[in-house]
Amino acid sequence: MLVRTDDEIYRVDSVWLGPPRATFPWRARYVSYGLGLLVMIVIMFVQRRVGIGLDFFSVAWALVLTVLITRFIGQRIDYERPLGQVVGLFRHEISGPRRRTAATGGVIRSSHVRVGPAVGPRKVRRRGKPQQAGRRVQPGRREGRSRVTR
Repeated sequence: MLVRTDDEIYRVDSVWLGPPRATFPWRARYVSYGLGLLVMIVIMFVQRRVGIGLDFFSVAWALVLTVLITRFIGQRIDYERPLGQVVGLFRHEISGPRRRTAATGGVIRSSHVRVGPAVGPRKVRRRGKPQQAGRRVQPGRREGRSRVTR
């Protein structure tokens, strides 16, 4: 048994075909016209900032770049992934946290280390004979019963 889905409804592009016998020679979705307008404005703005003047060739190259960029973006948007979602995904990819690849810290130098003559073994302090102020306690006895000498 074959179950038909409603995917065919969404596969139909909402395109403007124009009036009868006066249609455009291309098929473009409504979103492509708006996207193309925005891309053209951005490209023209970048051209002015770079210092390219407003003449025939700059506008022609801007139009060619607009068509290419609009087609590139248009292939990635559809009814399941609208333009807003693609723009949001691009924004998150650009501003997302990244793993640090640069080494942290500075150069290690040994110039602050002083080298002196070799030193013999350290003296070991003996433990077991605690001394308090003015009196000695014999080892092995508890504090209360110890003999106090002065």
